[in-house]
Order: sequence, then structure tokens, then C-alpha cells
Amino acid sequence: MHDTPAYEAETEGVLVRVRPSYLAGQSDPDGGRWVWAYQVEIVNLTSVPVQLLARRWVITDGQGRVEEVRGAGVVGEQPVIKPGDSYSYASGCPLSTPTGSMVGGYYMTDLSSGRAFEAAIPAFSLDVPGERRVLN
Repeated sequence: MHDTPAYEAETEGVLVRVRPSYLAGQSDPDGGRWVWAYQVEIVNLTSVPVQLLARRWVITDGQGRVEEVRGAGVVGEQPVIKPGDSYSYASGCPLSTPTGSMVGGYYMTDLSSGRAFEAAIPAFSLDVPGERRVLN
């Protein structure tokens, strides 16, 4: 999965790195279904522990249709990330077009002060290899 480019964004000392990859074996182009996996790494560059409480995704397909997804935590967890540590998980996204994009945010809490903030998830492309790229 690491043969694809990483997309990165840093917000208030929290670095979010995403690597998408096309899953040809789970896709059915003749049936209008394309599937991607994405690996996310969240790195705490601050000196205090932070907790990921919720997520917000904006998913746009190749025809401009937008779906917003919100929920508690990620993959059933609300991880606490200690200073200097990271948390990684993998998930997936099906689309009805061979290209699209995702962007969003993680709702985080600084566990030393209780201050809430949103860590940006960088915009990234979902592209079938050989198709026109939506984002660079």
C-alpha cells in the first residue's frame, strides 16, 4: 500500500498522513463499483496527549456528487495518542465512478487542558491507475 503517494496535513501539532490505494480485486467496473483502501497515520507532535473523539469525511465522486460522513472515533476506537506516538488504521471507500476525492477532519481533545480542536485530514485523490488524477 505504500507505493502510492502520501497526503499530509498538520494542525496544531497533529500530523495526519493518508495513503490511498485502488482495490481492483474488490471493484466491479462493469457493475459501476470502484473500491479504494486508505491507510491513515495520525502522529502527535505535541508535548501533551491527545484523543481522537470523532471524524468527519466529505467524499466526492467523479461526477461531483458529495456525501458527508460523521461518526464517533475511527474503526470503533477513540484512541489516545501520547506525545511523540502515532496511531494507524485502515479503512475503505466504494464509489460509483472510477475517480473521486476525500477530505475531512478529526475532532480531537488536548487531554492536559481539555481544549477541543479539529485536525485536518488532507484532501486526497481516489484514482484508478491510468485514469486522470483529480488531485496531485
